[in-house]
Amino acid sequence: MRFLAVQILNSLALLLAAGLLLVAAQQGSPAAAPPGAQFTLMTSAYSDGANIPVKYSCDGKPNAVSPALQWSNPPSGAVSFTLILHDADAHAAKSMWDVTHWIVWNIPGSVSQLPEGVAAAPQMPDGTTQGVNVRGVNGYQGPCAAPGKPHHYTLELYALDTKLDLGPTSARADVMKAMDGHIIGKAVYIGMFHR
Repeated sequence: MRFLAVQILNSLALLLAAGLLLVAAQQGSPAAAPPGAQFTLMTSAYSDGANIPVKYSCDGKPNAVSPALQWSNPPSGAVSFTLILHDADAHAAKSMWDVTHWIVWNIPGSVSQLPEGVAAAPQMPDGTTQGVNVRGVNGYQGPCAAPGKPHHYTLELYALDTKLDLGPTSARADVMKAMDGHIIGKAVYIGMFHR
């Protein structure tokens, strides 16, 4: 008899727990990413590892436009995102740093995409900031590899546990230093470009 009572109590506890989870879900609690889900960056403009269309390059007419970007499964606790586009194969003046084509930070943690053709402005209404690229201007600079072998243009999206206290004149080195100790996730997407 005692065994039956314990089984009934256990069953009631499981039913109560399931009911509480159902109520929380109906009240709009955020759904957690499935266990093992990978933080992913993507674009419909080109496949990961494929050639970047001319439209998004410095040969785009009348000007290069940034590709639309989407991401999914960010880590829990992401307060903001930082995006960096760089040419991993170009090292101007033989420096340690490769060429920075686009740097964007303080993208709100609630955001999961950037539209195509982000305007070249230092600050956006939601607090997103664009830093200076290889040309020394705020905004997107399309791939512009010299004739020859294709270059690897790497998009890196960092999930941070904070916002960065930096102005729009900041360069990539400033942003990397400010992010240090705050990175909770990273997603990468690579495109190829050559003339």
